[in-house]
Amino acid sequence: MKKYPKIVQCDARGQIVIPKDIRQDLGVEEGSAFWMYSITNEGILLKLVPHDDLSDTSPIVSKIKEKSSQINVSTKNVDKSVSEYKKRQRGRLEEV
Repeated sequence: MKKYPKIVQCDARGQIVIPKDIRQDLGVEEGSAFWMYSITNEGILLKLVPHDDLSDTSPIVSKIKEKSSQINVSTKNVDKSVSEYKKRQRGRLEEV
């Protein structure tokens, strides 16, 4: 694992900025999505979500469909959101 000796600060809204050189090295673009994992009391791990992870058969989409009635979401709307997301050239996961 490549280590980046950078210090970033968290603002009042809980946001941090990933420095430009790190974003470029990792291919992080505006609208990129991340999985966030809590690593006990040591910190957090962010993992970039590849665009292809939102296919019709991806585990996250399957799980949303499985729990759709509990979260008051129509499976038809889930399919429509995935379809709209796949039409975009870049990820804008927050718009899904």
